[in-house]
Amino acid sequence: MEYTAIIEQGKNGWYVAQCAQLPAAITQGKTIDDAEDNLKDAIRLLLECERDETLKTFQGRDFVSRSIAVL
Repeated sequence: MEYTAIIEQGKNGWYVAQCAQLPAAITQGKTIDDAEDNLKDAIRLLLECERDETLKTFQGRDFVSRSIAVL
């Protein structure tokens, strides 16, 4: 899946990056590339935490878990 990165330069010279689809994914970097790389990590971590929290709600229940690709 592709995400939209919004990157702007902060007052301190660092670049602040946020994901348009996942506003909780926000980070910064010294360069635009650093900010983008850090945002990718933030998105991965956020999605992993959300997945773990969702799976907790199904503990003790009979369910099927599958990986799917969204294009």
